[in-house]
Amino acid sequence: MTEPLLSPVPDDDGAPFWGYAAQGELRIQACADCGELRFPPRPCCPHCQSFGSEWRRMSGHGRVWSYVVPHPPLLPAYAALAPYNAIVVELAEAPRIRLVGNLVTTPGAPLDSFSPERIRIGARVRVVFSGEGLPQWVLESRS
Repeated sequence: MTEPLLSPVPDDDGAPFWGYAAQGELRIQACADCGELRFPPRPCCPHCQSFGSEWRRMSGHGRVWSYVVPHPPLLPAYAALAPYNAIVVELAEAPRIRLVGNLVTTPGAPLDSFSPERIRIGARVRVVFSGEGLPQWVLESRS
């Protein structure tokens, strides 16, 4: 029997993020008073110290800010998928917000579906969601 891949363990502040992701939506916490976006989610705004928050829907577009290709992987459950990528994406409408995920060929594709040699810093990507509601990223099609 193989180990399962890691799944998020939502806390009270992050649970809405994962709830929206399970519905196929990328939403980021924002201060209800000053409007500043913040990630990771937390109870208090670091800009104005308000405890009011709301969840804003994002376009899901961004750019690859950084990436790593772990080989060998740190966890045994990932060994069959190595080499695979983990990317950091800077959101288009909020460049200070950066999310971690995997660059894949299609929604729900395996972590090793996108060749690490093809990854480029600055590449335009858009969010997609796996069947488990995990944000993943695909290259934006050029139109």
